[in-house]
Amino acid sequence: MIFTQIWAFLSNPVNWSGPEGIPVRLLEHLGYTAIVILIALAIALPLGAIIGHTRRGAWLVIGVANASRALPTLGLLTLMVLLLGLGFLPAVIVLVILAIPPILTATYAGIRGVSPTVVDAARGMGMPEWQILLTVELPIAMPIVLGGLRSAILQVVATATVAAYIALGGLGRFLLDGLALRDYGQMAVGAILVAALAIAIDLLFLAFGTRKPKPAQKAPETTTQLILTREKES
Repeated sequence: MIFTQIWAFLSNPVNWSGPEGIPVRLLEHLGYTAIVILIALAIALPLGAIIGHTRRGAWLVIGVANASRALPTLGLLTLMVLLLGLGFLPAVIVLVILAIPPILTATYAGIRGVSPTVVDAARGMGMPEWQILLTVELPIAMPIVLGGLRSAILQVVATATVAAYIALGGLGRFLLDGLALRDYGQMAVGAILVAALAIAIDLLFLAFGTRKPKPAQKAPETTTQLILTREKES
């Protein structure tokens, strides 16, 4: 029975130690995810912010979002391996391509959705465009941007298992090795660990996203709040 096999795998101390143990595979999976998300953020966040602020290049956001739905992950990974060979780089490229669209579209939508009145008020105060983007539009758009980041992280966590197909580590090793050995308990444990990791990350986002600051820890008035206050007064 599958539950007996799962328990047998989890209760075996060998599976919790060494370079192929669950803690090491979990750290590898988190490491892949962190590297991919940082690269995707460095590309998608400034690009989406600039497009949203200038209102130019929206076709790029729409094109990237639509194209991402049609890309087969394993097919793209196979192509990257044929072009670049085995190693970490092909997996990173594929996962970054997967992570960019949610962050790009969310950043664009968040910046694009900022009230024009607020932006005009900032310009009326003599702010340069870069300062308006960084201190006015981005803070207002941050909840939507974080929603895109959350979506990207969950997608990468779920898809980083493909790294095992090109001889890398991560939780995908349990799926691939279990399939090769017909060890269905190991495969089930791998799937459970990936799902549990995604749920844990999602709960962290929910916890930090709904946390309210204490009255005693009220932050000083930001540029955005100042502009909003002046707008109401006028």
